[in-house]
Amino acid sequence: MTETNSGPVDVTVLLFAAHRELVGGARDTIVSLPERATVDTLLARLRARGGGWSQLPRRAAVAVNRRYAGGDTVLAEGDEVALIPPVAGG
Repeated sequence: MTETNSGPVDVTVLLFAAHRELVGGARDTIVSLPERATVDTLLARLRARGGGWSQLPRRAAVAVNRRYAGGDTVLAEGDEVALIPPVAGG
């Protein structure tokens, strides 16, 4: 049986390292999105918060439920979305 959702979808956004610093130290946050919202929808909603949120990269690496995901990935109730900061090394 498939569960249908006719209301907002709540996802948890996890932030690490540089991304956490941009937004003032928040480690995770719950975001309510419309049904069938995508990763791109979520990122736009986060950037619209202003301040450090607006500085999140346009092409952020994202994982949904611990798997890399593209911008067109549709989010579901309870998903965990991690914004993965750039890694430098040498």
